[in-house]
Amino acid sequence: MLNLAIDMGNSRIKVGFFEGGALVRESIFSELSEVGEAVKDQLVQHVIVSSVRKTPEKLSAVVPITGKQILFSTQTPVPLQNAYATPSTLGVDRLAAAVGAQYLFPERTCLVIDAGTCITYDVVEAEGIYQGGSISPGINMRYQAMHTFTGKLPLLSGTELPPRTGKTTEEAMKSGVLYGVIAEVEGMIQHYERQYKSLTVVLCGGDAPFFESTVKARIFVIPELVLIGLNRILEYNV
Repeated sequence: MLNLAIDMGNSRIKVGFFEGGALVRESIFSELSEVGEAVKDQLVQHVIVSSVRKTPEKLSAVVPITGKQILFSTQTPVPLQNAYATPSTLGVDRLAAAVGAQYLFPERTCLVIDAGTCITYDVVEAEGIYQGGSISPGINMRYQAMHTFTGKLPLLSGTELPPRTGKTTEEAMKSGVLYGVIAEVEGMIQHYERQYKSLTVVLCGGDAPFFESTVKARIFVIPELVLIGLNRILEYNV
């Protein structure tokens, strides 16, 4: 029997199939109905869903399951001590990633960097205590902000590094965004390395490959970190 972890973001749905605690398959979909079609012939026992969208109260009507269904929220019990001052406002994806990091790197203090629409930095101490972290704009959000809040700057995208000293407006914008965000990530890592004698840096999110190739620090890149955390939470509750 399989466990199913579903991470529903704004633009895509990531699905992980787990057996015996191990991720055996991962898929990406656009709509929940596609997930139901993909798993209809699978022996799915338990399912957990983390979502920023509206999900059906009875997920079993869409995804056939035989066991427990968990719609993950900040009220769901997790195998971490949550020291966040306002847990009801904490993004469930941040919490799931923190659980995933603690599961993969037990008894080690982890800095979890999720490089997506926003870039989040979250600290899980070696004792299993989630402390919180930081949220900043992601790469595309920085491009969008410069275009939106100025009269003439174009809307750019992409992560190909330009000359650091841009000779055109587009090069200058890309230099500011990309070298700026690299400096931010490296600065955050250096800050926490000073705070914690031994620090494990774990990176996930859509822009993780860019930072893996540009940031000068030892980083573990684990794209499926949120799914791993969700499955760990599911196992903890069943």
